[in-house]
Amino acid sequence: MTSVEENTDHTADSGPSGYAAARLRLLQEESQSGPSRRSALAGLTDTWLNALFATAVRETGVRGATLVAVGGYGRAELSPRSDLDLLLLHDGRAEPRALSALADRVWYPVWDLGVALDHSVRTPAEARRTAGEDLKVHLGLLDARTVAGDAGLLAGLRTSVLADWRNQAAKRLPELHSLCRERAERAGELRFLLEPDLKEARGGLRDATALRAVAASWLADAPREGLAEARRRLLDARDALHLVTGRATDRLSLQEQDQVADRLGLLDADALLREVYEAARVVSYAGDVTWREVGRVLRARAARPRLRGLLGARGDRAGTRAPLAEGVVESDGEAVLALAARPDRDPVLALRFAAAAAQAGLPVSLHAVRRLAAQGKPLPVPWPAEAREQLLTLLGAGEPTVAVWEALEAEGLITRLLPDWERVRCRPQRNPVHTWTVDRHLIETAVRASALTRRVGRPDLLLMAALLHDIGKGWPGDHSVAGETIARDVATRIGFDPQDIAVLGTLVRHHLLLIDTATRRDLDDPATVRTVADAVGSVGTLEILHALTEADALATGPAAWSAWRGSLVADLVARVAAVLRGSTPTAGEPEIPTTEQERLAVEALRTGEPVLALQARQEEDAVGVDLVVAVPDQPGVLPAAAGVLALHRLTVRAADLRSMELPDRLGEVLVLRWRVAAEYGALPQAARLRTDLVRALDGSLDVPAKLADREAAYPRRRGVVPPPPRVTVVPEVSSLATVLEVRAPDAVGLLHRIGRALEAAGVRVRSAHVSTLGANAVDTLYVTTPEGKPLDPGAASALAASVTAALS
Repeated sequence: MTSVEENTDHTADSGPSGYAAARLRLLQEESQSGPSRRSALAGLTDTWLNALFATAVRETGVRGATLVAVGGYGRAELSPRSDLDLLLLHDGRAEPRALSALADRVWYPVWDLGVALDHSVRTPAEARRTAGEDLKVHLGLLDARTVAGDAGLLAGLRTSVLADWRNQAAKRLPELHSLCRERAERAGELRFLLEPDLKEARGGLRDATALRAVAASWLADAPREGLAEARRRLLDARDALHLVTGRATDRLSLQEQDQVADRLGLLDADALLREVYEAARVVSYAGDVTWREVGRVLRARAARPRLRGLLGARGDRAGTRAPLAEGVVESDGEAVLALAARPDRDPVLALRFAAAAAQAGLPVSLHAVRRLAAQGKPLPVPWPAEAREQLLTLLGAGEPTVAVWEALEAEGLITRLLPDWERVRCRPQRNPVHTWTVDRHLIETAVRASALTRRVGRPDLLLMAALLHDIGKGWPGDHSVAGETIARDVATRIGFDPQDIAVLGTLVRHHLLLIDTATRRDLDDPATVRTVADAVGSVGTLEILHALTEADALATGPAAWSAWRGSLVADLVARVAAVLRGSTPTAGEPEIPTTEQERLAVEALRTGEPVLALQARQEEDAVGVDLVVAVPDQPGVLPAAAGVLALHRLTVRAADLRSMELPDRLGEVLVLRWRVAAEYGALPQAARLRTDLVRALDGSLDVPAKLADREAAYPRRRGVVPPPPRVTVVPEVSSLATVLEVRAPDAVGLLHRIGRALEAAGVRVRSAHVSTLGANAVDTLYVTTPEGKPLDPGAASALAASVTAALS
């Protein structure tokens, strides 16, 4: 909004400049924020529109009309850049031309000011008919109020519209629920999105408005505890977003989150997201409970006439309560407390109730959960065996665990049972690979682990490790290290014996060990396998860690697990298991090539030039294709091949480089195996790739210049600046080579730049392992001197510095 001359108060005259000045001054007042500012802004707008309307009525002579605010404006909730939803309601007696002139004299000043306007002109009968045909119109009219004109005209319409809403609830509420579900599928779950839409996403402002509409139907009502406060937080966040961006946006983009947090007086963007997630969780939970109640009431209404006819004198058995566990019964499709249940005398009842509900696949009664929260007796420390068993039963129930856990969490029962849970609750994860917040990820991991319990000898330890593996993310430092301490403490309180506590500590401390090692280390190096074996300690622990690794990755997101990653982890586990059973790790034999690789290698040695082949991947979840390149050993192969792939817009998802010696043949061949996908369009032909690779190796194709030209032609889009690349020397993981680990934002030509830096340093790449997760790349390179020896510490540090400089 352009700056205008300030007045001394908030009074708005009928002209746009007076209203604009008063509006600007109101938005700039530090003392005005939250509900009071929204209400004041609505009142200011009312005053201005009232004056406009009065002038328009005098000029046109129209009588029997009223200006009505609907929707958010009707609720007197105007955010800084909210649009105005207005209805010009008239009794139908005015001439069409005069009525049109009246509308123009109100609408045009609003448009002239640059305020978005949603407007309509209707009689009460037309408005009622339109509401009957359009659910969104009907919802807007539920919040209608008079801004100017004949208030009696709206009073009659409101009475009719509200009566229609209640009389048609059996039809309208399922329509509204369907609308909410469709919107959730389109916009996602607000409490898990890194860039959430505060209005459209599930748990957002539209859902809060829908709950108001359900309450207005008198059919059901949302749990009110915390709902108004959650709605206020979301509105406050939207207000701050409008002021920061100067736009009518509801999407909380990454680049604006720090500014929005600052305007709200919060520590940082993470604190902002956590507050937004907390609010969305309250709204989502209230919605779950409310819509379940709506369904129950509608089913009961539909069944009642039939039951009366079918049961006759036998009575209605709809209230039958089927037992689920001691103190827990099923009633009307929900898990509820038995009439004789005594939460104040039974400390295990809350866990028994939750476990029984999850095992039966039933939602839990809101009343029952609240009674457990209010009257429940605390568990002794350490927990009795039954409590521990019920927790494990809950965790092992699979998908139904999620809804039951969230119901208990909404009423504070989870943090009462597990105090350390508070630090991970609603905690965002700023890694695009992660789908969920930390707390939900832990539960999702337990759900995934429940399907793998038949693979391990101690399913109880697998489920507990799944629940606790990321518990350290609520504390500073390495979350695996912090998590081990917390996990040991939790396991002690829950009542595990010392041996099991030690195993849980190891599982949490090393829950990333298998996936990191399998995808970033040379498994043929004896030191790699020995290091993992020493960390794990036993075959039983390795077995659990293998299942935990898979469950963790599956619960992280689609980019974290694949058949390829699974095969690498399985290979590592087999090697480590052999060592733990007494075998001695030895240097791997030269890899036996496949028939296709041998054919390519022979052809490369015969011609002295690179030979390659594109091969379709066999896995169902495969992304891209396999590209195998065989090249006679020579300098510059890695940067040349990586540069050619980048020039052809091929995204490298994974890569592996190894030397191959063919029996009875002189010379050594480098075999590069890539998993690539086209950035867009179709894959290039293998012949074109080979031609360009030949030119790159002989120097006739200037790959760095071509990549630089492309970067200049397509500058980086505005967005969050990623953290700088980090190159480290990883000690004591290989006795045969120096290991460099490169963590950097994935970008065109990244591997090419790494390869050039290594070539310039005069080192030999013994093997390379490339992994891409979302927008991040983790590349591990085993390098040696030209003589095949590891680098000394000084040279290794210098090499890491030179690679860092090349990437910066």
